[in-house]
Amino acid sequence: MSNKERDDAFKLLEKANKKAASSAGWFSSASTKYEEAGDLFQQAANVFKLLKMFKEAGDAFSREAECREKCSETSEASNAWWNASKAYKRGFPDLAIQALNQTIQHLVKGGRFRQAADREKEIAQIYLQETNDLQRACDSFLRAGEWYAGEDATATANQCYKDAADLCADMEQFPQAISLYERVADHSLGSNLTKYSVKEYWLKALLCAIAMQDIVTARRAAQKYVSQDNAFSSTREFKFANAIIEAVDAGDIEAFTGAVFEFDQITKLDNWKTAILLKIKKGIQDEPGLT
Repeated sequence: MSNKERDDAFKLLEKANKKAASSAGWFSSASTKYEEAGDLFQQAANVFKLLKMFKEAGDAFSREAECREKCSETSEASNAWWNASKAYKRGFPDLAIQALNQTIQHLVKGGRFRQAADREKEIAQIYLQETNDLQRACDSFLRAGEWYAGEDATATANQCYKDAADLCADMEQFPQAISLYERVADHSLGSNLTKYSVKEYWLKALLCAIAMQDIVTARRAAQKYVSQDNAFSSTREFKFANAIIEAVDAGDIEAFTGAVFEFDQITKLDNWKTAILLKIKKGIQDEPGLT
């Protein structure tokens, strides 16, 4: 980055600020003034972005967005806020979320719910990956899922619901997690393309019920799932869940460990299953002989 390039970027920014603050002349309107200022802020933002000055780029895109709003260029304003969020993502997650929320407001007002869902999912991922705010990430995944569902984007909606369910389980909000896994499973049963994944959702729901130390609910849920799809009873997932239910009910750590080891030999346990199985194991150790 040369000093000249940096200076040029700040000169563009200064020019944009002066244009936005100026009074309209005899032959121009306030709308024209803000259009021209918006163009200058956009130019400055793009130069800052090339110079990898991402905070300055985000700030300039935000100022562009405000100018677009003042001259009722709502589509351009939405896009400018989105560009601001992309710049802010490089180290400024809170500002990125604020910019995305501004984008979403414009998209929702314009009835562009599919695009609003895309942006809401971005917010969820920032909360999850950058700020580790699981509850807000979960809320954003649910909101995105509802918007996707309303636009008949069922597969994408289900992915959001599944991500929300995983987070609910991580936060030990097990009833909500079970409800979401069952919702995704119900949708997936109706398609040959997604039916194969139902056993995974039902296994997760059953593990959540077991983690609640509610063996009666777990057994009833297992029976319900078999009644929805009889093939589930012959899957490794059903047999594994059933073995865990029996081990927990008996307070038998050895049986629990054996079932986990056997399942892991063929289907490697992922981080989510490992975490919830550790919670279940702790429950056996704390309260043996659950009935």
